Amino acid sequence: MNQPVEPKNTPSSLRRALVALKEMGAKVEAMERAQTEPIAIIGIGCRFPAGADTPEAFWELLISGTDATSEIPATRWDVDAYYNPDPDVPGKMYTHRGSFLEEVDKFDPQFFGISPREAESMDPQQRLLLEVSWEALEKAGQAPDKLADTQTGVFVGISTNDFATMLSQSVEYSQIDPYTGTGSAFCVASGRLSYVLGLRGPNLAVDTACSSSLVAVHLACQNLRAGKCNLALAGGVNLLLSPDPMIYLSKVQALSPDGRCKTFDAAADGYGRGEGCGMIVLKRLSDALADGDNIVALIRGSAVNHDGRSSGLTVPNSTAQQELINEALRDAQVELGQVDYVEAHGTGTSLGDPIELRSLAAVLGQNRDKEGPLLVSTVKTNIGHLEAAAGIAGLIKVALMLQHQTIPPHLHLNQPTPHFAWGEIPIEVPTTVVHWSDRKRPYVAGVSSFGLSGTNAHAVLEQAPTPETEGVEFERPLHILSLSARSEPALEDLTARYRGYLASEPAAPIVDICHTANAGRSHFSHRLALIGQSSDQFQEKLAALAAGQSVDGLFKAQARQSNPPQIAFLFTGQGSQYADMGRQLFDTPPISRQTL
Repeated sequence: MNQPVEPKNTPSSLRRALVALKEMGAKVEAMERAQTEPIAIIGIGCRFPAGADTPEAFWELLISGTDATSEIPATRWDVDAYYNPDPDVPGKMYTHRGSFLEEVDKFDPQFFGISPREAESMDPQQRLLLEVSWEALEKAGQAPDKLADTQTGVFVGISTNDFATMLSQSVEYSQIDPYTGTGSAFCVASGRLSYVLGLRGPNLAVDTACSSSLVAVHLACQNLRAGKCNLALAGGVNLLLSPDPMIYLSKVQALSPDGRCKTFDAAADGYGRGEGCGMIVLKRLSDALADGDNIVALIRGSAVNHDGRSSGLTVPNSTAQQELINEALRDAQVELGQVDYVEAHGTGTSLGDPIELRSLAAVLGQNRDKEGPLLVSTVKTNIGHLEAAAGIAGLIKVALMLQHQTIPPHLHLNQPTPHFAWGEIPIEVPTTVVHWSDRKRPYVAGVSSFGLSGTNAHAVLEQAPTPETEGVEFERPLHILSLSARSEPALEDLTARYRGYLASEPAAPIVDICHTANAGRSHFSHRLALIGQSSDQFQEKLAALAAGQSVDGLFKAQARQSNPPQIAFLFTGQGSQYADMGRQLFDTPPISRQTL
């Protein structure tokens, strides 16, 4: 007997279809939000010229208007043997200046589990990346040893291969060892970071010449938004170890004889080469807020393109630059008038600088007046052109600017270039310190980086959101500060740095300092722990420790390297019972409350 068939479009089936459509719409909306979610910069590590080995030291260099250029160190090569002021003399360079790091030959391989023999064959750029990445993670409160097997990505800009050149010129075939290839390969420069830290996320070495590190940041942001990684290390490195590139660049007359980038000045005569390393730690904004991370600045969006055909392979293309900035603004969902400042590529050439200024004016100069001009500057006037690390140097500068709400002075601008209509277009170059005032809208800044081969990158940064302060349910009466290192001298140095920090930052919350030292650091075998009530008390105890005096509440020992003891708390239910027993333990550490 045939049964009646229920029509498909009954009220119940229609409701189910509507629910499914609503769920699908919510998923699409979530995906669209993810594609435009800002990326939070939660940690910065750096090595820049003139001793700018920390973000704090780098900011001091910038705000003081320091010119970091110097003579080429004698430890690099025989400067006199290669120098001649005449650019047409074969095999010679017409400059003997640049911006350099100190002691790039120093490295502690055992810290990273690398044998001294392998370290001898490692490009110092790889060593710098290891050190600076570790420091960036510590700045971010991310204990490096706890990142093993996580979806953490690594994106490194690197294009200078001086070390391999040196090896090929000095090593005989019989001296080639198993580490010769891995010591100089660009892929290993990034790959070694993931190997040492045990990271499972995407890993890329990027070579687009001068734009390498900013392209690396762009790729990191894309991978975070796509969910390919949950944390990312991004940045770049550049060292000048061989005279060969200096000779080549002298032949094309790209270098400034005095080693300075006189960007936007009429006297611009080429760029000064520089070296350094910068790495930043990135998270999706929603994750950073949920985790209570310290956010330095936000990357709202970014873009990458190529010049295509221009009047020459190395000649910039104004149309491409304009398209790039517009694309980055769309990605960032930022209006033209919201951009307050641009960190220009600005190498200090009479051809490229005016093209860049006109490109900025065409896009960001719209609807502006002399009362609200676009401010433009470049870190290259301080530390030279860091080539593969140039973009990350500029981005770190802008992140620090947004954090401090201050623009450092642009150097070497005595007579603005006559190849730009300064009076007609509302663009200004700040040659003195400019303090931004508080306002309702966050400050927004762009960062440009253009590659020698035509690959361009632009990123849009925004001031970090004001952190929400949560009321403290219970103020701990005592705190534990735990410090550790791989050796006793290193531990002494670490305690001295903490003592100096507590003295220089007396208002810093000691509860946050102790939490970061305890939970945001890897812990090594040489250890000490101090119990104290306040920053002043910890400072006094660290001073007494340094003086060899007896210190109350100090525990110091060397932990076992393998099979560390497990800790357990036993609540037997035996013994005397009383009202509120364990109440303080319940009120203070969240883990105790959760467990109980």
